[in-house]
Amino acid sequence: MKIVLCPARWFALGALVSCATLPVSAAETSTDEILNQAGVSFAKGNREDAIELATRAIEAEPKNARAHYVRGRFYAEVRQPQKAVRDLNQALALDPAAAPAYYQRGSENFKLGNIKESAADFDKFVDLTPDQAPKLWQRGISLYYAGRYEDGQRQFELHQTINSNDVENAVWHFLCISRRAGIEKARASLLKIDNDPRVPMMQIYALYAGKGSAEEVMKAATTEKTAPTGFNERIFYAHFYLGLYFDVAGNGKMAREHIFQAADLFKVDSYMGDVARIHAALLRQQHP
Repeated sequence: MKIVLCPARWFALGALVSCATLPVSAAETSTDEILNQAGVSFAKGNREDAIELATRAIEAEPKNARAHYVRGRFYAEVRQPQKAVRDLNQALALDPAAAPAYYQRGSENFKLGNIKESAADFDKFVDLTPDQAPKLWQRGISLYYAGRYEDGQRQFELHQTINSNDVENAVWHFLCISRRAGIEKARASLLKIDNDPRVPMMQIYALYAGKGSAEEVMKAATTEKTAPTGFNERIFYAHFYLGLYFDVAGNGKMAREHIFQAADLFKVDSYMGDVARIHAALLRQQHP
């Protein structure tokens, strides 16, 4: 699930978000020049320098919403969500219509376990930029954990219109329906996936469709030869989606076993890695 969002209200920071930078107007202030330098520095891997430059921009113009947003983005990229949310809060206090800040804050709030706040941020982002709604699979996941299963179901159906061969999207859609109406109805409504080339996604899909098994998922994940990093990622996804399946199937023991394996032993540095970590934390809260 890797759809890139390119909100148009504020400029994108080059390689930071893989979108084109908007042209700089003659009216832009020195603060904007500092922020542009910060973006270039960050793209080159000089992250501490970039954050320092963004801080200088904030000190020069404390009420510049864009400066707070940019530093918030930097903190998000270096996995400091608390600092990111603090800056994004300030950016939105200064410019409540800044859609990209809601999107980013939604992601960071989720990482902090602020589920309802995350869903509300994504909702606001969709309100401000409805054309981006089909891309927002992260919103669907937040809606699922917020218990808004019908809204989540609709979000994943919308995402299917632009990403039709993503087993993960079909799985989250299945999970939302399962929570509302049970596994059999979820299977009857399973989104059609022809070929997700990632191993072991099609084996996961077969399991959720009632045509496969947990053993087949793990066999596919563990037998194909690949680089060590690729192997770890395959095992992570196998355990994570097995854990989610057993969770909705009511098998708490197997759910915990697989989710903890994904979150702790085979963790990955990605948004889905954060989802596994949050799910594991919720399970531990239920049964310390």
